[in-house]
Amino acid sequence: MLFKSLEFKTNNGQKVKITDIPVLSDASPHFYKINASLAQFVKKIQASSNVKNNYSFRDYLKRTLRWPEYELIYNPSVLKNNA
Repeated sequence: MLFKSLEFKTNNGQKVKITDIPVLSDASPHFYKINASLAQFVKKIQASSNVKNNYSFRDYLKRTLRWPEYELIYNPSVLKNNA
């Protein structure tokens, strides 16, 4: 699975980096959920007064999603016989 990161500056001018964002195709059933969660996460960071430099989107999804949904996104199907 491919991951991307996002860097931006807050309203205060502080640089913030969000890592572990999964790259999904538009046809994926989880595409909309990931995009909506990422937008909500960025808004939450922008509104916060205590801003860290690095955030993990994976950890955020681990706290907000149900475990079966989280596993479907971050644990793709395992191939049989290492093929």
